[in-house]
Amino acid sequence: MLSIAWHPVYAHPLPASHRFPMLKYELLPEQLLREGTVPESAFFAPQPPPEADVLRVHDADYFRRLQAGELSRQEERATGFPWSPELINRETTILGGTLECARRALASGGVALNIAGGTHHAFRDRGEGFCLLNDQAAAAAYLLAHPALGVRRVLIIDLDVHQGNGTAAILAHEPRVFTLSVHGARNYPHRKEQSDLDLPLPDGTDDTTYLALLRDTLPRLLAEHQPDFVFYLAGVDVLATDKLGHLGLSREGCRQRDAYVLGLCHQHGLPVVVCMGGGYSPSIIDIVEAHANTFRVAADLWG
Repeated sequence: MLSIAWHPVYAHPLPASHRFPMLKYELLPEQLLREGTVPESAFFAPQPPPEADVLRVHDADYFRRLQAGELSRQEERATGFPWSPELINRETTILGGTLECARRALASGGVALNIAGGTHHAFRDRGEGFCLLNDQAAAAAYLLAHPALGVRRVLIIDLDVHQGNGTAAILAHEPRVFTLSVHGARNYPHRKEQSDLDLPLPDGTDDTTYLALLRDTLPRLLAEHQPDFVFYLAGVDVLATDKLGHLGLSREGCRQRDAYVLGLCHQHGLPVVVCMGGGYSPSIIDIVEAHANTFRVAADLWG
């Protein structure tokens, strides 16, 4: 059975005019339950982690100021969210969800999914682009900090339409983690960091081209890096309908992307944590359905 992190605080209230589709965090679990993709027992409610698990990848002063509401107006604006104690509780809970997913995926040798997460624009000392704390970097660091867990090498597969700049910067000097980012070349962030492998794509890249690139890249990375654990960022802002992305994938192409990535992990017996990442199509149905496909694929493979 799938293990899925979700907490009501994920659906944090925002001003009515805000462009972030917070509603998806309410609708997605409802959809998965209603259609019978997963039972209610698949969900667990994560908790904020111990501070030490955050500070492996974030500066202590930044985390203190974040909790105390001491960010400058410019720093707060860069995150894209108005600060509040409830927002910080949300962000730490999401990070705790990815950490617990990592423990569960490792224990089962299978998959665990976070309804939120994939906060790859958070740097060690600052937040950007709707990301305040970097959950996948923190979870990778947690696994590597506990040798008894047996994880020696980690692969992060970031297929959000935006480059995982924060993840790349945080893990730049960690040779045990290989960071792959496949993203729009002319998209946010305008100043890119250097992942271990960046694959920038031209505007309008379609299903066929995108999937061929994955088939050419991922088997080679698995063979060369030989990871013990995989983090997959399954952003659905690769859709042609997305307001903040410039690629041309269909919903079916996005589903095939998930099927290929997760199928490889299943085939190789690799434990994997999946985080949802971004999705900004004008229709909430497009966003929720594309995210739901990720869970449907996982349920078909491991359910």
